[in-house]
Amino acid sequence: MSGSTYLTSNFTGTGSSTGDKVTYSVWIKRTDPAGDTRSTVISADGGDSNNYMKIRFADDDKFHIYGLHSGSANFNVYTDKQFRDTNAWFHLVFHIDTTHATESERVKIWINGESISFSGTMPSQNHPILILKMDDMEIGRNAQADNEHFDGYMSHFHCCHGYLYAPTTFGSTDATTGEWKINTNPSVSYGTKGWFIFKDNASVTDQSGNGNSFTAAGGGLTKSEDNPSNVFATCNSLVNNNTALDYGNGNNTITTSGQWLGTTASLGMFKGKYYWEFKCTGNFMTGVSQLETNAVQTDYLNTANTGYSSRSATGYEIINGGNKSNNSGSSSYGPSYSNGDIGMVAFDATNGTLWFGKNGTWSNSATQTEIENGTTGNAAYTGLTNSDGYTPSMSIENSTLYFNFGNGYFGTTAVSSAGTNASNIGIFEYNVPAGFTALCTKGLNSF
Repeated sequence: MSGSTYLTSNFTGTGSSTGDKVTYSVWIKRTDPAGDTRSTVISADGGDSNNYMKIRFADDDKFHIYGLHSGSANFNVYTDKQFRDTNAWFHLVFHIDTTHATESERVKIWINGESISFSGTMPSQNHPILILKMDDMEIGRNAQADNEHFDGYMSHFHCCHGYLYAPTTFGSTDATTGEWKINTNPSVSYGTKGWFIFKDNASVTDQSGNGNSFTAAGGGLTKSEDNPSNVFATCNSLVNNNTALDYGNGNNTITTSGQWLGTTASLGMFKGKYYWEFKCTGNFMTGVSQLETNAVQTDYLNTANTGYSSRSATGYEIINGGNKSNNSGSSSYGPSYSNGDIGMVAFDATNGTLWFGKNGTWSNSATQTEIENGTTGNAAYTGLTNSDGYTPSMSIENSTLYFNFGNGYFGTTAVSSAGTNASNIGIFEYNVPAGFTALCTKGLNSF
């Protein structure tokens, strides 16, 4: 979800007028914690300012459960932990059980299977869970005030009405990697008002059997190849320290209306071969940069970067005019880029070789076969060795730059005709050179 998109229920939620219990389980990837001051996961509106409930990330990035009933706050719980990682999925499970006689048992929260501490006001016994009682229920927006939109991804969202399930019902620890992984088919009951959405792609059709489906509003949902089992690179909103650079579409789009500003990607490359694409709308530089703090600070975080003329030797990029750029200068390499052109990048991190292309043709007379064979005569750069590795880099001036690291979209526009891809990881506009793959966790693990 991004921008103004949210989901609204098309069924009548009639939970108990007194106490009730419920388990929610959802996989989440936040993409813009600094964007909106608050970010709503799910909410409900009672039709006036005295009755509503919202479950969200607060303006300090803590997970927050808040409920107002008859004008009094019967829920007001904050986690002690903050959630600011824009690159990783995490699994959120929480219980609400207002029927329980013990106050400490009425709310429980887990992240990736681990219990999370919290503080605040617990609901009194047998207070209604308004999010189950009200028919105006929304995902991704504060239903009471029509604000606090969620920016990011959600997957496998369960609502088990009347049941309390442990997080191990929905996930488990991988015996090899030690990472928390998804259980795609948990054995659970949903009760009469429960539901299960986002099981497949961007489907908001209820998979629980209850028919409690949702409808997208305020915009459309975009299917993403990015999922809890395979995280793709994005533009890293936490690297850049200038708010004039805007991020959108799951951090796969950057925009600025002013001076040169830039950032880097969320994943690095130490070995292996990777391919990605971009679509331009104006002045840009993009390629790879060395993974070291000083390089990032010098090249991408300046508040008034004047372009390649002020760059250090740490970035290796293509400029919209067709020149390649490194070390405060540029030289001829390929054709210029016009608005709407799709750029191609192939980077052999093992051998330190970088190629650029446009609209299906590699620049400087390079060929698909040459790149696949590792021939370097027509490459933009060779000998890019750095013990700290490299990461995709991007800078723009008064323009927008869209990236496709394998999700199959430029912004909200799907690729027109997916090219061949022998790795079967990611969807791209043009053919991926054999031996190259998408920059994502599965791609990194394949080398």
